[in-house]
Amino acid sequence: MSNPSGGDDASTIPPRPPLPPHRGEGVPPRPGDNLQSQWQAKKAEIETHVSHARDQLDQANERIKERTGRDLVVAIGVGLLIGGVILASLLFAKWSFVVIGLAIILLAVWELVLALRAGGRKVDLWPHLVLGALLAASGYFADPWLCWVMLFVAVFGVTVWRLMAQMIAKDGRTYGDVLTDALAAGFVQVYVPFLGAIVLMLLHQPRGEWWVLALIVVVVVTDTCAYASGLLFGRGGRHPMAPRVSPKKTWEGFAGAVVGSLVAGALVGVYMLGVPWWAGLILGAALVASATIGDLGESLLKRDLGIKDMSSWIPGHGGLLDRLDSVLPSGVVALALYILLTPLVAA
Repeated sequence: MSNPSGGDDASTIPPRPPLPPHRGEGVPPRPGDNLQSQWQAKKAEIETHVSHARDQLDQANERIKERTGRDLVVAIGVGLLIGGVILASLLFAKWSFVVIGLAIILLAVWELVLALRAGGRKVDLWPHLVLGALLAASGYFADPWLCWVMLFVAVFGVTVWRLMAQMIAKDGRTYGDVLTDALAAGFVQVYVPFLGAIVLMLLHQPRGEWWVLALIVVVVVTDTCAYASGLLFGRGGRHPMAPRVSPKKTWEGFAGAVVGSLVAGALVGVYMLGVPWWAGLILGAALVASATIGDLGESLLKRDLGIKDMSSWIPGHGGLLDRLDSVLPSGVVALALYILLTPLVAA
């Protein structure tokens, strides 16, 4: 029946479909909702832990940086990168380590010359680079006796060059300063190219790459253990070794270096060099002594020059010589032990 007003009867209008209820109003959760919410909660928890750990690491790094002047995170990253390159060159291509070694030696010579100049010494760069390259290369490519001849030639050459340059300059420099400049010139050739030549001479020997690697491993472990032990037990410079030379080096740090070097020496001796464990202990003891002397010697040189680091070329480490100060004198000890201990391997 029609409505008198002309519209349809309300009873004939179909009802509207009910609106879907809002989520959470009696609608059961979908199967993936619980997993998603759990994952989001777990993700937030992990991010909180990571952020907290990062903050703690940053705070610890700042404390170490404030005490030692080193950025520990950067130092570790750069150290791992350099160590990886050196390890690959020694294990896969001995000649590549020769190239890397010569480049490092020449850069170290450059660095030392600039440091001596900053300390008031007159030192000529290019004669040192040319003669230093010939001296360092003779350690690998020439007979040992020729290396000693090249040492004499290099020291004589740079000394005469400095004296001749001083005669031409006529700048009124005192006799004592001129003599000190000449001695500094000879020191550069002995300290970097000659000691670097000894390391390359060790590399040239049969299985020499393993001995060079063992040398580097023991020295790095020695430095690392000294650093860690000094931080943990030598706070405040509790028992300094040589306060006038290096106030931050403590006997606590040296004790850690001795323990680390002995353990590392025994392990590399047995598993890398094939010598008895007691020979490895001798290696570790000798290298910790030479590394410590080299470290203190460079600290004395820097104190005399009035500088903290030789340069800032290596982030987190300072200069090349700040990393080579323990390796260079230890090369002489390692070569001597190679000659003495190699017969034990054959036996």
